[in-house]
Amino acid sequence: MEALLEVRGLKKYFSTPKGLLHAVDDVSFTLERGKTLGIVGESGCGKSTLGRVVIHLLEPTAGLIRFEGRDISRPGKRELKELRSNMQMIFQDPYSSINPRMTVSEIIGEPLQIFKKCASSQEYDKQVSKLMDTVGLASRLYNTYPHELDGGRRQRIGIARALALDPSFIVCDEPVSALDVSIQAQILNLMQDLQQERKLTYIFITHDMSVVKHISDDIGVMYLGQMVEKCGSKELFKNQLHPYTKALLSAIPRPRIREKSKRILLRGEITSPINPKAACRFGSRCIYAQEICFGKAPALTEAEPGHFVACHLWKQIWEGTARPKEAGGENG
Repeated sequence: MEALLEVRGLKKYFSTPKGLLHAVDDVSFTLERGKTLGIVGESGCGKSTLGRVVIHLLEPTAGLIRFEGRDISRPGKRELKELRSNMQMIFQDPYSSINPRMTVSEIIGEPLQIFKKCASSQEYDKQVSKLMDTVGLASRLYNTYPHELDGGRRQRIGIARALALDPSFIVCDEPVSALDVSIQAQILNLMQDLQQERKLTYIFITHDMSVVKHISDDIGVMYLGQMVEKCGSKELFKNQLHPYTKALLSAIPRPRIREKSKRILLRGEITSPINPKAACRFGSRCIYAQEICFGKAPALTEAEPGHFVACHLWKQIWEGTARPKEAGGENG
């Protein structure tokens, strides 16, 4: 299939009094049109920063971003405005990401006004009403304010605003993490329906492994600014090659009480993302770490067709020949 988005060696560093914080460090991936790439990892791993850099809410420090075959790594003001109509974002908090002084119709219709998409007020009302209907917002809410609505309806406002300019690509930054479980399912189903109807392409950022399994075609696992594993969704849940991915999946609650599962507990100090050494950043917490892990950073390589991993010892771990330094789990 056609690649909508290509990212190569993307980096985003922030200056701090102690040095450069490597928020996103040498991340590469390809996203096909109409597909969903899930990005998972702990808080602070750089997944939200990655999404913001891709759509230029933050400018990259280095690397290549290619969108629809065009290099957009360093867009000018005019090119960036053009990209805004094709690349949108749904934010995590559906209340803080919208203006509380604007009505539902004003929030949804703001992109239409900025880009002058409507020739008359009648056309504007028609377009806003159509967007509200698309995301399941009742017409009676047209002139209501965000504080009058619950979290699910607020997030529907955010989705409608993202759809206003008919984009082909949307970054979803934990769009359901602030919602109740029952509302989460409604919003996820809505996003999947919209993807099929409008041929949308998503980057779906989350820390919830159950959610990412439900919505993603491919999944990328991030740790301290780097992608440590990437493959198809089904493959990742069936065959994890990186020890960090194994630990993440072991933390998923089991629906059956009597089903025993081995929880992998991560111990040790987290490597500082400020001026990190050329080594495996997970090494200090990895029970399989050896000398090579602390002297050389592993590259993201294709271990199996379509399955990429950044680990010096993945083959030994997969074969069961790698010896752990200590017991890393307990029966749950």
